[in-house]
Amino acid sequence: MYEQRTYRNLVRTDDLVKFEVIVKETDLLVRAESNLSDETRESVLKYRHQLETYITMNPSFQRSLIPLAEDLHAPELVREMIRVSQLARVGPMAAVAGAIAEWVSKDLLTLSKEVITENGGDIYLATARERTIGIYAGQSPLSLKIGIVIGPEESPLGVCTSSGTVGPSLSFGKADAVCILSKSAALADAAATAVGNIVQEKKDIELGLERGREIEGVLGTLIIVGEKMGVWGNIKLIRLEPP
Repeated sequence: MYEQRTYRNLVRTDDLVKFEVIVKETDLLVRAESNLSDETRESVLKYRHQLETYITMNPSFQRSLIPLAEDLHAPELVREMIRVSQLARVGPMAAVAGAIAEWVSKDLLTLSKEVITENGGDIYLATARERTIGIYAGQSPLSLKIGIVIGPEESPLGVCTSSGTVGPSLSFGKADAVCILSKSAALADAAATAVGNIVQEKKDIELGLERGREIEGVLGTLIIVGEKMGVWGNIKLIRLEPP
């Protein structure tokens, strides 16, 4: 629970209303212009129903660690997860947290001009002002010492993080943090998994950056292993002051 509370303070947004919505495994922290808890829950239930129904009919969707073939009859959310997992060359469920954050946010954007949705450290933000997202990297000395600055001109944007040392997400690597920026949060989530899988130690940071660069739609990659960090792409970093 400590890690969860740490994640929940990564974006400082005193100008927006903050609320949590939990439905089964989906645990969202949302920031918007007003409290949209009921609308958020309704959106989560809608997309979870689509996903759960599809998995019941296609169990391999949940289990596969490799991309699946396109399914034109699947719900749009599922088709997007399949599409981005093909680009990142991972299983489709590697995109689930980012996809839910993104699609719920898009529903809420009909009710609020600004929405920031965080789902287990994966963030989709549509913002009218500059925001800073802190990077939590577990026991790394760089954890919460640096942030990524997101300007309104970059919005909306997905900012997703995978770790081999923090949290419950499946990763075959040992990076303390792999953070990916993309216009698609679903793609950012899948790409973070793909890059994280190949980073076993500090010397693999360059290899991980190259892997991120190869994935179509990735705008930036940040990798932290211990006290070492590597960055590629359109990422503006800032040193964070202690809270």
